[in-house]
Amino acid sequence: MFVAMHTYAGLDAWLAGLAVLTLAAVLALYYAAACAAFTALAPRNMFWAGCVFAALWLLAEMARGIWFTGFGWGAAGYAHVGMLGSAAKYVGAYGVSALVALISYLIAACFQPLPIAQRARLAGAATAIAAIMAWSPGDFTRPVSSLQVALLQGNIAQEEKFQTGTGIPDSLRWYSEQLAASTASLVVAPETAIPVLPQQLPTDYWRSLQRRFATGSQAALIGMPLGDVLNGYTNSVIGLKPGGQVQGVQAAYYRYDKYHLVPFGEFIPPFFRWFTEMMNIPLGDFTRGQVGQASFEWQGQRLAPNVCYEDLFGEELASRFVDVATAPTIFVNTSNIGWFGDTVVIDQHLNISRMRALEFERPVIRATNTGSTAIVDHTGRVTYKLAHHTRGVLTGEVQGRTGATPYAWWVARFWLWPLWLIAMFIVLLAIGLRQSTE
Repeated sequence: MFVAMHTYAGLDAWLAGLAVLTLAAVLALYYAAACAAFTALAPRNMFWAGCVFAALWLLAEMARGIWFTGFGWGAAGYAHVGMLGSAAKYVGAYGVSALVALISYLIAACFQPLPIAQRARLAGAATAIAAIMAWSPGDFTRPVSSLQVALLQGNIAQEEKFQTGTGIPDSLRWYSEQLAASTASLVVAPETAIPVLPQQLPTDYWRSLQRRFATGSQAALIGMPLGDVLNGYTNSVIGLKPGGQVQGVQAAYYRYDKYHLVPFGEFIPPFFRWFTEMMNIPLGDFTRGQVGQASFEWQGQRLAPNVCYEDLFGEELASRFVDVATAPTIFVNTSNIGWFGDTVVIDQHLNISRMRALEFERPVIRATNTGSTAIVDHTGRVTYKLAHHTRGVLTGEVQGRTGATPYAWWVARFWLWPLWLIAMFIVLLAIGLRQSTE
């Protein structure tokens, strides 16, 4: 975030550092509150204490990830997209976080001055929980047809991306060339690959793209802003495929508008306009789309776009799974992580997409400006990937899936309320037991 605010948005270094420190301190309050509550409630039985700790940790992570638009980037579950991530198909990323918190507490308890037999029981319980989490009895979804995709990574320097003399003409030229040359069934260009509004494009640029996909057996999903000063602006993904009539061109038109916007970067929270006006953030005040927008249907697949930060919110993506017959077969994430430079953010975001693949047993294809452009299969495994901060086209085959995991089924209908209620029940029970022993 320091890189985004100072290097690219032009905020003074001391103020950018202070902003990062302030946000970190505010987010730490969730965990401080959880630890304070645990200190007050900690039962003497170590296994039960672990359950209370896990419940409080879960409440802290969900509050951080949901309240005030949500800052769920660093949830503990995203560190476990490997073996323990198999549990995500049942309990989701937040459930994985809670189970990992329980395991961690039990392991830590083994180092306390306890009888050897008690330590052995705690270690055995931690091992058993980890084994259950890793156990995967099979897929809840089934494969459908495969799709050949080309994912474009323009590697447009963030400091030039919205500059009329450098980044904009470079983006328009390179992406139009790749969209024209690709032979894949589906071509995907990342978030704001076209960095200007349609009405700001050179004459005939947009019509030529429509003509390109008006006939034949290819389609495209392209990230670009839409709107005007009267109706507001959206961070959108446009889909083009043969069929239909759009502005005199024979091409079907699809539109997805980003729903979950990034605070400060894509919308201005109340009372913070003074802060955002100190930075140079192009396209920094978008209008949000709707939850559960329709998928882009192409060659037997239902492709569900989400833009960058949106794939942190599995409970929102799940809104498309109420009716399994129309649920997505493939997730498509378009991103521009260029704001954060060559940092760990790139790999973290890939892990987040891998967690979504595990939760829903759906492949995720990612087209990004600087990385990670990748194809993730329904088991969370990265099957194809481009190097970070390089310009290139990633081609590969992705197999869609149909059906629903237990997580997809319950979170689509009840959101995260089951986790909230279970965690609060455990905490209330701990309070009751504490009072009864005093």
